[in-house]
Amino acid sequence: MKPVSLSGRLTLWFSAIFLAGFVAFGIAMYVDLSYSLSHGRDRTLSRRAARLEELLESAVHDSAERREAKYDDFADATPEGNLIHLLDAQGRRIYPRHPDPADFPWPAFSDFRRRYRDSTYVGRHFRVFVEPVQIGGVKYFTLVAGQLEDNRGLLARFSTGLLASIPIVLGISGLAGYFVSRRALRPIDRLTTAVRTITIGNLSGRLPISHSGDELQRLAETCNDMLARLEGSVGRIQRFTADASHELRSPISFMRTVAEYGLGNPAVDRESREAFEEILVEADAASRLLENMLELARADSGRQEFRFEGLDLSELIEELRTRALPLAEAKQQALIVDRKVRARVSGDRASLRRLLWTLVDNAIKYTPNGGRIVLSVGAARNGTALEVRDTGIGIPAALLPRVFERFFRADPSRTGVEGAGLGLAIAKWIADMHQASISVESTEGRGTVFRVVFPAA
Repeated sequence: MKPVSLSGRLTLWFSAIFLAGFVAFGIAMYVDLSYSLSHGRDRTLSRRAARLEELLESAVHDSAERREAKYDDFADATPEGNLIHLLDAQGRRIYPRHPDPADFPWPAFSDFRRRYRDSTYVGRHFRVFVEPVQIGGVKYFTLVAGQLEDNRGLLARFSTGLLASIPIVLGISGLAGYFVSRRALRPIDRLTTAVRTITIGNLSGRLPISHSGDELQRLAETCNDMLARLEGSVGRIQRFTADASHELRSPISFMRTVAEYGLGNPAVDRESREAFEEILVEADAASRLLENMLELARADSGRQEFRFEGLDLSELIEELRTRALPLAEAKQQALIVDRKVRARVSGDRASLRRLLWTLVDNAIKYTPNGGRIVLSVGAARNGTALEVRDTGIGIPAALLPRVFERFFRADPSRTGVEGAGLGLAIAKWIADMHQASISVESTEGRGTVFRVVFPAA
């Protein structure tokens, strides 16, 4: 599963928080609207009961016909006037004499006290208010009812609108979150781009500082301080490596000269001659090691210069075969060149010759007597591929990721082959300088394939 980017996670978090806030706001608004509508209906019913009480007080001395006429006028002028009843102290209906509807579920007389209650009639919801009143020393009960369907419809429309707006709110919050996150992370993108331009050979580069006074400025300043310390440490290591390698050249050259002089003396005894020969071999090995260390030191410092030109890989391979053939024949190995295409690349001749020699020399060293080594050039998907294939001892799968590390050797005790483990590290560096990729495949006991893919010229 592909990991979600930081901007994506911020967008999701922003959208989730915004949506949660919107839902919480919607619920609070729904509860407040429901409470307001319910209490509004209760206030309406209580005002109707209060007006009926005022009518009773004003009609205390009127005749029965006059009072009934006032009741009729009051009911006609009041919304839902057919749901206003007046009862005496014994629960007998005073008004209206013929209620409409007659079967409305009014509260039982035993439950007559000041209260509100909900009721249902023919599938519709109503609110009922009972109010005991005392007029002229006589007790009455006023019963007022009102339908709740308008309130319920308003709440339903509000809920529907709230739910329908969630996708819109989610889309708007997602776009807003993505815009805000990208804008907030833009300085980090600039820092990332700047960091990518800083390599081991370019530690003098520094990250841009925005002077915003925020965490990003402190991060950039901290990284710059770290780069400064790293530049100083790497510089000291590079100078030490270069100086040590350079200073060791003179004593090694002196030892070689003395050994060669001793070997040229016909009067030297056999034991001394063997000692001089061993000194000469070790001096040659130390000299190669120093050259490799100097090469890597120049690579790390970026002082190595390349002269790029158009080269024919087939010609380089043929030249290399001529040089390596005596070494292969000494071990009865077959050294085969397979040119599938005529490939031209852009590169530095000397460094590419060294890269190829490293691969071929390793193949000869680690292939037993009577083995086979094939040098081939062919087309690759992204350019030209050069392969060095052998039938040697192979490399354990666990060690393959480390073969291009400096001073790494795959269990030298098994092979008896001398070396310092710098050749493949230099080959990897040369390939990188030519924007080529180098890889290795190996099966232990069956052989190894080194593959270098050069970009299309």
